[in-house]
Amino acid sequence: MFLQLKKRFDVPLIFIILLALFLNGYNIWTDHYVNTYYTTAVASMLQNFHNFFFGSLDSAGSVTVDKPPVAFWIQTISAYILGLHGWSVILPQALAGIGSVLLIYFLIKPSFGVVAARLSALAFACTPIAAAVSRTNNIDSMLVFTLLLATWLLFKSVKRESVWSLLGSFAVIGIAFNMKMLQAYMILPAFYLFYLLAAKINWKKKIGFLTGATAIMLVISLSWAVIVDSIPENKRPYIGSSETNSVLELAFGYNGISRLTGNQGVPGAKEHQQSPQNNMWGMPNDGAENGKQEVPADKGMPNANDQSQPPQGNNKVVQKDNHQNGANLPQGNGDNGQGFQINKGDGPPTGKNGGPGGMAGGMFGTGEKGPFRLFQSELSGQASWLLPFIAIASISLLASVRRNNITLKHKEAVFWLAWLIPVMVFFSIAGFFHHYYLIMLAAPIAALFGAGSAQLFEDYKNNTGWKSWLLPIAVVGTAGFQWYIMHPYSDVIGAEWPLCIAVAGIIMTFVLVLFKGKKIVLPFTLHIAGLLILLIGPLYWAATPITYGGNSMLPQAGPSSADGKGAFPGAMPGFSGQGGPGDNGLPTEREYIEKDYASPEDHMQIPNPSRKSSGLPGSKPGGMDNESLDDKTFSYLKKNNTGEQYLFATTSYQTAAPYIIDEGESVITMGGFSGSDPVYSVEKLKELVVSGKVKYFLISNEGMRGGSSEVTKWIQENGEKIPSDEWKTKQNGGKEGMNMGGPGRSNTLYKITL
Repeated sequence: MFLQLKKRFDVPLIFIILLALFLNGYNIWTDHYVNTYYTTAVASMLQNFHNFFFGSLDSAGSVTVDKPPVAFWIQTISAYILGLHGWSVILPQALAGIGSVLLIYFLIKPSFGVVAARLSALAFACTPIAAAVSRTNNIDSMLVFTLLLATWLLFKSVKRESVWSLLGSFAVIGIAFNMKMLQAYMILPAFYLFYLLAAKINWKKKIGFLTGATAIMLVISLSWAVIVDSIPENKRPYIGSSETNSVLELAFGYNGISRLTGNQGVPGAKEHQQSPQNNMWGMPNDGAENGKQEVPADKGMPNANDQSQPPQGNNKVVQKDNHQNGANLPQGNGDNGQGFQINKGDGPPTGKNGGPGGMAGGMFGTGEKGPFRLFQSELSGQASWLLPFIAIASISLLASVRRNNITLKHKEAVFWLAWLIPVMVFFSIAGFFHHYYLIMLAAPIAALFGAGSAQLFEDYKNNTGWKSWLLPIAVVGTAGFQWYIMHPYSDVIGAEWPLCIAVAGIIMTFVLVLFKGKKIVLPFTLHIAGLLILLIGPLYWAATPITYGGNSMLPQAGPSSADGKGAFPGAMPGFSGQGGPGDNGLPTEREYIEKDYASPEDHMQIPNPSRKSSGLPGSKPGGMDNESLDDKTFSYLKKNNTGEQYLFATTSYQTAAPYIIDEGESVITMGGFSGSDPVYSVEKLKELVVSGKVKYFLISNEGMRGGSSEVTKWIQENGEKIPSDEWKTKQNGGKEGMNMGGPGRSNTLYKITL
């Protein structure tokens, strides 16, 4: 029976799928809010079709999320069928990750064989950032699956000479554009080059078919954007994070060219001035003469190539040692991610060797721009483990190319290289991206690993001159690079891990050299063993979101420990076990530049010393752990609702999130992602109040930023301030709870009737 099953199914592939299922899906049911921003949008999209179509962030359909809605439509459908839970919005991405493993297998198998296909599938499953992002509701896993589906259709169009498959492949890219905009177009060079090389038709037809396919792609890509932009602004939501309330501007601006340049627009920037009460690091200014620490006060950003300098600005404030009216930060020595320390003018907090909790890679932990950026410690652990192997394997794959003898193998190898190289170039020079964007590298690296392995072994087995030495060189070179990735984490994972991989690589190389050219079965076994050694490190890193916990807001892979040695990926330097929304826990460039955050605490977790870890593997320290519904607030608002459509309006989606997600209530968010989108004018807000749609306004102590600050002023001037003891739960010791709107924020409830 087993033999019959083996003939019908590829048993090793089944085990690879089970591994991917474990890495992508184990313990996702413990993550309640996941990426709160997107989960709030899904909850709002469940409320009515208007919100569903536009991808609205809030119940009123006031403002959209900063991405097109296709991936969120899928998440919403999942939540509609299975109920709104953290795991139900993660599930589509987890399944997309598994689907990508299968697609890689079926893309590689026809030309390179079943062993190469298995190795490619296994390599994708073990890519750390692919596993990390597939465990969240961030949409990049779904994007990569969609692009691989387009690739499958492209290969099919060439092999079957089917123009319909070609048109379908470009149509699928158009759908992918409506997931994450221009990021979907990163693979277009590979598509055009492959079809021009591989299609067995004349050049005139090639150009004609590609032109038609491109036209279809553009029509599908821009369809939702054109429809939305053509609707009068007063009949649709504000386009979140855009400068001009336009989807097209968002696509080609913030989600397009600005990702490369790092220059971001600021919604409402002309009217916005930073709050004098807080400096950039979130410490209250207070004008203290006796303060000891100077930190930048404006929104100037650090030079990405200057790792020694803190963010620079024209104005400076003096910081008191005691953080009055602000969050009390835990103290520590700032070494190796333990504790928190503001350096005295020497730069931002740093970690050891740029490793766990490190800041050596600049403000956002993505390393210095340049050709070796993906090999730097800040990024190499996410997707770069096999790059040395790929570089050597590509030589073997293309060494036999002759002008009149370019096989389909060669053409497919060129396709994967044409996907890989432009993406590598982009991430080497890009001004702004996060670690999880590197999942775009996972598919071509996995494909070239499997295909290259098959070719390297063939050259090795046949003792093909200089090419027969490439396999041992690839093994030892890649093992050495993996030691480089792992050794900064020796204090966390143990020095034996990187050492064992390096030693095993050296031994395997020695044995391969010893048996080179001998006609026995042993070298093939050694070849497979050597390749599996090269997947131990990636597999360990891919499992870290389970073993150490993950950051659902900005996922990345890498080890840490619960005892303070290292920090969770994405945690603020020195904050062990706390995932924050920004790389290294600091606010992202988006938050500092476009949104002009007054403090990093505005959108990150500050550890609560009294909160103990559950100790469960894969527990999620990030997300919205301290964003919870205040029962007293909810009871007060429900009791005093006299038929208003919306329970309350607020400046922060974080404040609204638990009421929308957990209770299914209708809540208005007035400022988009971080309160600076000019969603509401005073006149528009007056209309809502006069029409009886809302009367309660929950405003944070920072109010609204950007051009919407006058809205906060109007609420404060025209609203009746409700005494906090009537509606707000007090914490132990009689202090008012500040669990809504972000750590360190307090809120004021106003009632307005006109």
